[in-house]
Amino acid sequence: MPVGMFEDIEDLKAQVARLTALIDKPAASGDSDPGEASAETEEPAGEEDAEDEGQYPPLILLLDSPAYDDELRALIEWVEGVLVPGYLAEPGADARWCHLWFEHTVAVARLHAMWLAWQELTDPASCGYLGPSTWHRDHLDPALRELRAPSGPFAGCTKGEHQVAHRLPGIVPSAWTREDA
Repeated sequence: MPVGMFEDIEDLKAQVARLTALIDKPAASGDSDPGEASAETEEPAGEEDAEDEGQYPPLILLLDSPAYDDELRALIEWVEGVLVPGYLAEPGADARWCHLWFEHTVAVARLHAMWLAWQELTDPASCGYLGPSTWHRDHLDPALRELRAPSGPFAGCTKGEHQVAHRLPGIVPSAWTREDA
């Protein structure tokens, strides 16, 4: 029997045991009708974890301080420690890069998404041996094409000169506004 199938069967057995315990609990106490939900009924284990997983990973632009600052700090370490030395050649007119990339909102959003994918797809336990190839094809290459394109977020930046204002939208969607308290 394959290992994955054995784990699935064990998970199913655990779920049946939890459901049986939930059904037997009201019947043993005799306080409520069998079809009535008890106020003391606990959520099955793992359901709370599933809710948390559904919330994460958040779009970095929607985080508030200090969560935004912590996430940006970790992103900067990855970009400057892995991405820049490993994947970015000397910038040129057709392949721009801004040394102040973290001040470009679009760049932060794209690089953060790329970093989240990298974390998942370089873990052999979760993705096997094809993860890195998938990351390069589906995440790195398209993101760098967009970031370094002539109309990308670094379009107004040249070597030694940084400009952000050329990319700021006139109206910012309300979900993206950040108010410092």
